[in-house]
This record gives sequence, structure tokens and C-alpha cells, in this order.
Amino acid sequence: MAFRLQRIDPIRVSVRRGGLTEAVHRVHAVAVQDGTVIARAGDAELVAFMRSSSKPLQAIPVARVRADLDERDLAIASASHLADKEQLEAVRALLAKAPASEDELECGPEGQPPSRLKHNCSGKHAGMLVLCRAKGWRSEGYRLEGHGVQREMLAIHAEASQVPEGEIRTAIDGCGVPTFALPLARMANAFARLPDLDGGDRVAAGMRAHPDLIRGPSASDTRLMKALPGWMAKGGAEGLLCAAGGGLGVALKAEDGNGRALGPAAAAFFRQLDLDLSDLAVVPLENSRGQLVGEITN
Repeated sequence: MAFRLQRIDPIRVSVRRGGLTEAVHRVHAVAVQDGTVIARAGDAELVAFMRSSSKPLQAIPVARVRADLDERDLAIASASHLADKEQLEAVRALLAKAPASEDELECGPEGQPPSRLKHNCSGKHAGMLVLCRAKGWRSEGYRLEGHGVQREMLAIHAEASQVPEGEIRTAIDGCGVPTFALPLARMANAFARLPDLDGGDRVAAGMRAHPDLIRGPSASDTRLMKALPGWMAKGGAEGLLCAAGGGLGVALKAEDGNGRALGPAAAAFFRQLDLDLSDLAVVPLENSRGQLVGEITN
């Protein structure tokens, strides 16, 4: 498939109520194929932290050390779950395979009553405990930058994005582990390459097989995977969405960090790629009474 590269402005996503525009979100987007930018909207070199969009990459070292992990295991290791019954069952199953206990999770508690298992990153952390057991590393402090687990996480980001480790900036994510900063084009490149990496094929297959484990029915990443069979997608905090399919990698970033703009922005950007995400094009706005009062759209 051939694309003509055009330099265009960021995608504008409007929040409308009663016929008036209440807010406008600007979304930067880029698509990469074979290491080359083939479509963009806004700044393809915008640097951002990958946050939870890193999770499919962070699952790859886990897949490499445990050939017995199934698709559900690798999907929940890649997830930002909502702590529903099926999601929590998947986390428990992954912990049992490590083997490890909930007390060893270093993601902190969430939910009511508070539980580390209910933290949306518990699947990723369970995967990191699997890696500890397989490598013979102590689990205490696995979240810290100097631990072998986090050295592996930096290495896989460098491998996938084709950016040297020393050029990748880090900070601490919401769940306590390092998060990695890359330009959007390098994020898209990492996702384009992910299914072809050792272990990445299994991670991608798990996500495609279990899109509802990755987030939930209203989430842009889950909905994208259901709308485009063969694609994988993962959202991240502060308005980030990365996806891959058919040899393409895509990254979108809301400039103001508001994730509500991602679905409509993805629908607009994917039209440039001759891909239909019209189901994501409009987000209805409802009030506390369940009344439709507006919409979010490109």
C-alpha cells in the first residue's frame, strides 16, 4: 500500500453541547511503515512518556522466558484493566504461574476495599514477578530502576524503537516502575516492529484474542482492536494511544493529555490510511440522568 506523505496540522477534536463548541483538543499523530513515516498530523517528533502504552513491550521479556504462558496470560500482562471479574481472574492465574503472591505486587492498592490486585497495572506487575522467578532474581524492589527487571524493560524499548538505551529518558510511572520517553514516530516504529520481535508475536496474538482484557468496552484501544481485526492497540495515560497492524505502527497523543479525544482523532487519522474506524468517530456526552447532551467529534 502506497501513501503520499502530507504535512498537516494536528487533528482538532471538538466537544460540543447545545450547538456550541465548549472545548477543542489538539491531537498529534503519526504512522510508520518499515521505519519510515508515511502519514502524520502535527508533530511526529513530539516526545512523550509511553506510560501504559509500554505494556505490550514490557510483556515481551516475560514471553521470552516462559513458553508455557498462554494468550490470556500475555494479554493481562499487557493490560490496564478495570478490575472486573474476568480481568482479576486472569491476574490471579498469571500470579499462580509465576508462582507469586498478591503481597509481592509493588503497584500499590486500588479499589474498594483497597487491593493491589485491583490496581489497573497488576497484570503487568504479575508479569514482572514471572520474570523474576524465571531469572532467579529477588522480587523485592523489582519496580526500581536498577533491578534486572527494569534493565530488561529499558532494553526491550531500545530494541523495538531502534533508539539507543542511553538516549531514552525515564521517569517514574503511576504504578512505581520506570516509564520511557520517545518521539511519537519512534513509538509507532516500536509498535510496527513488535509483532515481528521474538516473543512479540505471542504478545500481539494474546491482545488480539482478548481485547476486553486490555481495558474495557468503552476504551479506545479495546474498541479499535474489535473494529480492525488483526490490529493490536494500547492506550496510555495523558492521552496516548499506540497501535499496530498490517505492518503499520501508529501513535497518537492528545496535546492536553485528555484521552477523551483519542477515539475521534484515531477515526480521522486512520481515514488517511484507508482504514475505517467510524465506530470511534463520535463519543456521546451524557449527563448524570443518562440524557444525551452533546458529543465529542473531529
